[in-house]
Amino acid sequence: MNDPVNVAITGAAGNIAYSAIFRIAAGEMLGPDQPINLKLIDIEPAMNSLKGVKFELEDCAFPLIKEITTTFDLDEGFENCEYALLIGAKPRLKGMERKDLLKDNGKIFKPQGIAIDRVANKNIKILVVGNPANTNALIAMHNAPSIDPKQFTSMMRLDHDRSLAQVANKFNTEISNIKKIIVWGNHSNTQVPDLSYCEVSGNNIKSIIEDKWYEDNFIPRIQKRGAEIIEARGLSSAASAANAAISHMRDWVSGNKDWLSIGQISNGNSFGISNDIMFSFPSVCNDGGFETIKDIVISDKLLNYIKITEDELIKERDSVLDLL
Repeated sequence: MNDPVNVAITGAAGNIAYSAIFRIAAGEMLGPDQPINLKLIDIEPAMNSLKGVKFELEDCAFPLIKEITTTFDLDEGFENCEYALLIGAKPRLKGMERKDLLKDNGKIFKPQGIAIDRVANKNIKILVVGNPANTNALIAMHNAPSIDPKQFTSMMRLDHDRSLAQVANKFNTEISNIKKIIVWGNHSNTQVPDLSYCEVSGNNIKSIIEDKWYEDNFIPRIQKRGAEIIEARGLSSAASAANAAISHMRDWVSGNKDWLSIGQISNGNSFGISNDIMFSFPSVCNDGGFETIKDIVISDKLLNYIKITEDELIKERDSVLDLL
């Protein structure tokens, strides 16, 4: 057995965290030989609910769990952490503009970035799940100057997995037969799911981009899937978001040669995207890191879509400059 590692989870009393914590405790994120100290963080009014989560974790008797900490103190929660899932965020309420949501969440993610900078392991891997995830990640990153910006990511894996599922349904095939999906940009309804390089059973399906299904069905369905789930279920995505978070971290740590969509700092990218935004690029994971796939040609049609999501992220960043 390896030495235990510290895993921090914010919003730990919420639905997404509840769907993720027990799977992480079972070894699905870091592997069956990696003991874990769980550090569960939420706001002070949620401490009683969080106590219940801790009781359930204890009752599961997971062999990998060595310690469980529940806290609303950020320094205690992030101290010496090697991994952090920043899930907790304020939801968008009726009548609230996106810029207002960003301001409110900035008050959450700025202190978290400061605490991570102060007390976390300097090699920490951070995934921001709480929406608006891309700009929340940017806020946290800017407030943790001693942490490499590449160690902050925002979750685009749910959009990536949704794209895989829709292509599998379209071609009536297994998920494992689909490769080279891309989702560009922001985790919002401006994101750009791209099938230019997609392969189904080894065959490129680029021609489908000229098909009405791609523009009239595929792109809007991926962009609006979250709203579709809320309409059907009455609640936002929880289990699928948790699954995407676990998959993102697992592949980042253990490697995955498949193309993945990872929200990351745009600085120095080879696609002409503006610097200093958290933008989803196609990437591969290896040796505990990830690399952007560079040799990709983007069609004029897709460039128009990508410009929209880039502009949205620039506006988001510029609306929270006082928090950066």
